[in-house]
Amino acid sequence: MTDQLPVLVSGGGIGGLAAALALVRQGFNVQVFEQAAEIGEIGAGIQLGPNAFHAFDALGVGDKTRSRAVYTDCMVMHDAIDESLVGRIETGAAFRQRFGNPYAVIHRVDIHTSLLEGVVETGRVEFFTNTRVVEIEQNEASKTVTAIDQNGKRWVGQALIGADGGKSVVRAQYVNDPPRVTGHVVYRAVVDKADYPDDLKWNAASLWAGPKCHLVHYPLRGGEQYNVVVTFHSRQQEQWGVTEGSKEEVESYFQGICPKARQLIELPKSWKRWATADREPIDTWVFGRATILGDAAHPTTQYMAQGACMALEDAVTLGEALRVNNNDWDKALELYQRSRVARTARIVLSGREMGRLYHAVGVERLVRNGLWKGRSQQRFYDAIEWLYGWNVTNCLADD
Repeated sequence: MTDQLPVLVSGGGIGGLAAALALVRQGFNVQVFEQAAEIGEIGAGIQLGPNAFHAFDALGVGDKTRSRAVYTDCMVMHDAIDESLVGRIETGAAFRQRFGNPYAVIHRVDIHTSLLEGVVETGRVEFFTNTRVVEIEQNEASKTVTAIDQNGKRWVGQALIGADGGKSVVRAQYVNDPPRVTGHVVYRAVVDKADYPDDLKWNAASLWAGPKCHLVHYPLRGGEQYNVVVTFHSRQQEQWGVTEGSKEEVESYFQGICPKARQLIELPKSWKRWATADREPIDTWVFGRATILGDAAHPTTQYMAQGACMALEDAVTLGEALRVNNNDWDKALELYQRSRVARTARIVLSGREMGRLYHAVGVERLVRNGLWKGRSQQRFYDAIEWLYGWNVTNCLADD
C-alpha cells in the first residue's frame, strides 16, 4: 500500500511548489506543509535566467510566468565611484537564440502565484498551513516516511522532500551543519514608477559595484515598479535573519558612491534588512526516502542571482529522475543527488567569488574594471553557457 501514499513536501515556497508540480506530473499525490498561516510569498524582485524558463516550461507553467515577467535589454555593471561602464551583456534576440529562452526580472510573488496556479489546477495537491514539520521518522520495512508537526500530529507518506529553506529542519536532522554568516547585509525595497528617477529607468538588470558594497535596480510589473537592492559589508557581528531596516544605516555605508547611484538609497519609504549566510556544499542530499531541495540543499548568497533558479532546476531534475527510473524512489533519489550536487556547489562557491568581485577595493577594483574591456558578446555568451545552457534534456548526470 506504500505506493498509494502521498509524497510529503515540507515547505510551500517556490521550491516546494515546484517540487509538488514535478511530482504530480509523475503521477503522485502530494501533501504540502507550510508553517505560515497561508500559502504565499514575500520579498521583492528576482532575476530569471533562461535556465529558469526551461524549468517553468518543464513544470507546465511557462506561459503563466512569462506573462508576469519583464524582459530586459541587457545586464549591465557600472563602477559606483566614477560611473564608468564595467561590462554589458545584451539579452535580446541573439541571447534568446543562443540559450533558447529570455533573461527576465520578476517579483517573487508573481513566480509563486504562477506555480501555485499550476499546482491548484492539478487537483492532486493538498495544503496544510500553520503546519511546521519538526521531525522525520522512517520505517525501512514498510518504506514509509512519517513527518511529525509542531503539534505532534503524524503524517505518513512514501517519501519526503525537504523544501523548507535555508534554516531547513530536514537538513538539521540529517546533517546539522552550521551556517556560514557572511557579514554582508542586504536591503531590499520596491519603488513605484512615479517616485523613481528618470535617469535610472533602464530596461536592464543593473548593478553598481562599489568598495565593499553594491547596488542593484531593475523594473518590475511592466515597469510600474522598480526593485532596489543595496548590499554592504557590516561593521558589526551579524546574526542570520530578516529585520526591519533603517535609511540611516544604509546611508552610512554609501558615502563614497557617485550621486547617480546614491539616488537609489533615497527612494524607499521602508526597507527590509537581510543579514545573509550560506552553508558549505555537501555531497549527500538523500537520507533513506527523504531528500532536500532548494535552499535546504544549497543555501547561497545572492551574487549569482540563481537561488530560485536552482530550486526550480532541482524540482525538474527530481521529476525526471523519477520518470527515467519508473518511480523507483531509491534509484531516482540517487540519480537526483548525483545530478545536482556539483552544479549547485558551483553556484554557492561562484557566489562567494562574485561577491568579492563586486566589492573590490583599491587595485583589485582597477583589475575588475579592466576584466571585460573589449570582450565580444559571443565571448560573454560562451562564458555563461555552463549556467544558462541547462534544460530538461541535459539535467540528468551521465551514467
